[in-house]
Amino acid sequence: MSTLSDLVYAQGRSSAEDVEWLHRLAGDGQLLADLAFADIVFWVPTEDDSFVAVAHTRPSGAATLFYRDIVGDRVRPQWRTQVRDAFQGTRIVDSASPDWFEETPTRVRAVPIVRSRGTEPALTIGVLTRHTNLGEARTPSRQQITFNDCADDLFGMIGSGGFPDLAAPSAPRRGAPRASDGLIRLDVDGITTFASPNALSAFNRLGFDDELEGESLIEVVTRIMPGRREFDESLPVVVTGRAPWRTDIEARGVTVSLRTIPLRDRGTRIGAIMLCRDVTEIRHQEQELITKDATIREIHHRVKNNLQTVASLLRIQARRSHSEEAREALSQAMRRVAAIAVVHDTLSEGLAQNVDFDEVFARVLKLVAEVAAAPNTRARTHSTGRFGTLPSAYATPLALALTELVTNAVEHGLAGKEGDVEIITERTEERLEVRVRDTGSGLPEGQVGQGLGTQIVRTLIQGELGGTIDWHTLVGSGTEVTIDIPMRYIERESS
Repeated sequence: MSTLSDLVYAQGRSSAEDVEWLHRLAGDGQLLADLAFADIVFWVPTEDDSFVAVAHTRPSGAATLFYRDIVGDRVRPQWRTQVRDAFQGTRIVDSASPDWFEETPTRVRAVPIVRSRGTEPALTIGVLTRHTNLGEARTPSRQQITFNDCADDLFGMIGSGGFPDLAAPSAPRRGAPRASDGLIRLDVDGITTFASPNALSAFNRLGFDDELEGESLIEVVTRIMPGRREFDESLPVVVTGRAPWRTDIEARGVTVSLRTIPLRDRGTRIGAIMLCRDVTEIRHQEQELITKDATIREIHHRVKNNLQTVASLLRIQARRSHSEEAREALSQAMRRVAAIAVVHDTLSEGLAQNVDFDEVFARVLKLVAEVAAAPNTRARTHSTGRFGTLPSAYATPLALALTELVTNAVEHGLAGKEGDVEIITERTEERLEVRVRDTGSGLPEGQVGQGLGTQIVRTLIQGELGGTIDWHTLVGSGTEVTIDIPMRYIERESS
């Protein structure tokens, strides 16, 4: 399924600003559908004087008319004239008689989507259609009448370029209030003229036991807010309906999220819609996640410090050892622990589950080159290509494996001479290939070391990363080790 941006750009008549406006409006498509108790479809013009659907939202509290997705379809013949008149005339056009859609009587309203351009004339960029199912017509309740009135006000603002408001903050990822969660209608003075049952219940949980209708909402909020408690500075303008912002109210252990949509008629403010939702559990979960993430970061930090302490102890012990074999074993252990510490240091700096491995490897490479080189060995290390972002679970084994390979290249491939160690990285959607190449003496073809380092590399690459590893001698001199890791395996594990 193509995205809204793809469908709009494919018609060749819209700018980036038009697409941004349509995205903002489509983000409130569910609100419009729930207020209108109808399907909402967004149309943009095509080059052949027709229209194509780029977004569709079904109502939560009413039966949908479109059981099959119509996004990407051209406008049907019975709607084309109405949609074209709304687009070209920049006016709301209602169907003159019931429209039949798949044996269901419907009422269609076409609303021009007008983009405000500041001091420049407004621009009509598309059409919104409301499709109301008349087959379920019944005596409307007061709530349904109020919801429809709110929808009509918003449609009027859409047709004049007053909605959406690009100055309003984007919706939060979790806990955004919806019409079904609770709706309050305010007049121009901030007096409540209607409060849905769910909205009244939310304020009752905050400690307000009376009726909201007829009350000044700012006075209600002032009474229920705990004394001497800090609150969002935007709260007064939000609860009076003057700004299209969001805020939270906390009282008696309950958190209610508020979103205000000021209503305007020809630029004059006539009131506001306020959506409210009890988000107590969501905020508790978010706080728990923040606490757990901070704890994990602190654990990573402490592990990193402990690993650095262990590496320092191994370094001290290696210097004091009288056995060359013991000194070499302790030095190798110190490098391995130090490489793991570098990864943990990177993880402790953020809360993300993924890590920029290029940053990690740059630090590991510098560490290995400095420590591994013997007095008579001069190794120049450099890398090409990018590893990109990898899951944190794979950063440690890959860093440790590359530490072993670069160490071997410096200590054995370039032992007692000057040379280069090059790390070449190639990443595609299917695979990650890393080649460690040195200009040393090389290995006899077909012979691979059997030491602990080689065993560690095989275990990490084949066992933990599901990849393959191959050693071979380059033509002339030097050794090249190739690591191949399937990216699909990494993506599956990181999702």
